[in-house]
Amino acid sequence: MVSRYGMIAFASSLDQGGPMAASAEDCALLLNTMVGFDERDSTSLDRPTEDYTRDLDKPLNGLRIGLPKEFFGEGCDAEVMAAVRAAIAEYEKLGATCVEVSLPNSHLSVPAYYVIAPAEASSNLSRFDGVRYGYRAPEYGNLDDMYMKSRAQGFGAEVKRRILIGTYVLSHGYYDAYYLQAQRIRRLIANDFVEAFKSCDVIMGPTSPSTAFKLGEKAADPVQMYLSDIYTIAVNLAGLPGMSIPCGFAGGLPVGLQLIGNYFAENQLLNVAHRYQQATDWHARRPEAIA
Repeated sequence: MVSRYGMIAFASSLDQGGPMAASAEDCALLLNTMVGFDERDSTSLDRPTEDYTRDLDKPLNGLRIGLPKEFFGEGCDAEVMAAVRAAIAEYEKLGATCVEVSLPNSHLSVPAYYVIAPAEASSNLSRFDGVRYGYRAPEYGNLDDMYMKSRAQGFGAEVKRRILIGTYVLSHGYYDAYYLQAQRIRRLIANDFVEAFKSCDVIMGPTSPSTAFKLGEKAADPVQMYLSDIYTIAVNLAGLPGMSIPCGFAGGLPVGLQLIGNYFAENQLLNVAHRYQQATDWHARRPEAIA
């Protein structure tokens, strides 16, 4: 997913989403096609284009891997953590060294994100009224009825939940208490990463505290579902490039290793992922069918 900063997030089949590409090399080729300034997009940065395949085979000697102590504490499944640590050990064999870093405000990323993201959803989805964008209800009595039925029928339960939350936090009397506070926390989280990258080149950790849950398993408890993003949301809030690559199995299901790069360091991030995939074959394996 290309962000407002022109960066890319590479999702593997380990997580709730499907893969963007079958390998880091394929991802680099894809990014070469996608990257570039869009004069019609106000969030697009005008930067020189790069060849994201140029450093794929660069040795990892001297690479400094930052391991956030907040990612390696309690709350992560033991098998998931074992697979992540084995992947990090493989990187050390490839010439990298590990240093401990800290992201002290990362525990605030989930509550901050689920204030900011619903607020943006509420604002952006207001245009989907059945007139110019999106779905239109097939039957309605008047204009107001068309608005209400189109939005009621066209949005799913989670989208409606986020619109309602977003509208609430942006409303008069709550904007300062919720939305502005969340934006301040966002800045603190971004500053934590800036400080961490002073002592490392790339940050690693689990993608998720557990393997993928069954379809609909957490639908009745959205908070538990949101907590599955606890290791990744801070990256989104900080606007950093990040990717998840396969690094093993736990209980028969794939485990993701999260790689986080510095601002505009996609080339290095893809190099780090590619070298690991040259040394291992986790990205080529498929889990057995689980009932």
